[in-house]
Amino acid sequence: MFDNIVGNKAAKKTLKKAVELNKVSHSYMFVGISGIGKRLIAKEFAKMLLCLDDNKYCNKCKSCLEFDSSNNPDYIYIEPDEKGSIKIDQIRNMQKEVSEKPIISSNKVCIINDADMMTVEAQNCLLKTLEEPPTYMTIVLIGTNESNFLATIKSRCTIMYFERISDEEITSFLSENFQGQTIGSNITEIADGSIAKAINLKDKTGTYEKITNIIDNLENCDIIHILKEAENLYKEKDEIFEILDYMNVLLIKKAINSSKYANCIEIIEETKKRIKSNSNYNMCIDYMLFGIWGEVNEKHSRSKI
Repeated sequence: MFDNIVGNKAAKKTLKKAVELNKVSHSYMFVGISGIGKRLIAKEFAKMLLCLDDNKYCNKCKSCLEFDSSNNPDYIYIEPDEKGSIKIDQIRNMQKEVSEKPIISSNKVCIINDADMMTVEAQNCLLKTLEEPPTYMTIVLIGTNESNFLATIKSRCTIMYFERISDEEITSFLSENFQGQTIGSNITEIADGSIAKAINLKDKTGTYEKITNIIDNLENCDIIHILKEAENLYKEKDEIFEILDYMNVLLIKKAINSSKYANCIEIIEETKKRIKSNSNYNMCIDYMLFGIWGEVNEKHSRSKI
């Protein structure tokens, strides 16, 4: 049970204990950043609740086998539609299924992934089920932004907060699952405790090495060279906020020995705001590189560039 899921030992222990003591709540809310295993843990928890074996999670009963093949009729899974939200009709369809008694197991489980993307109408509709759930029903809401949930929804759920995965656990996971591949301490830092983010970053180490070279050579090259490096950033528009975070990680370490690097961090934060406000992307990158080069090479003021 949960053996193949990294991190969040306390949450896993709490859920396992609830099943063992037959003290499972009718509704849970799993809250935490993306990519830390909330959905994986919820699915394992559901499989455990539906297992027909007295010891639970046998992996060989009819319920477990049908769960693994995504054919268990006592398991309901909901996620946002193609427009990125969970609508009231999805909740109404779930309620129809909930009203029907379990077929295989003595329980039913519904997982609503990215439940913080439910519309207000959908949440109000769900409230009816949370207020008077069938005795056989357990509902798990998964979300990253707790403030998106109505207070009435939260008050009827057992809220569990999931922790970020440690850098050590992320490094170990990548090494064990990707043939010894790691991503370096600086890149691990911007994964921000997310296994999913770390997996995505492992294929972009080349890009981050180029960014490291830009920061390391700010004092050793002229502005023309720095602007040539802008070409690498023009191509990374979809990943730019992660890249800017990585630049900040490098700059913070350099700022320990020189305050001029601290000023560069302010420039990068301003760049984030400009990009978010839909300013011209390439111009934002050019302005940022001019700015940080000017701050580091104090003998050149930006007004003279």
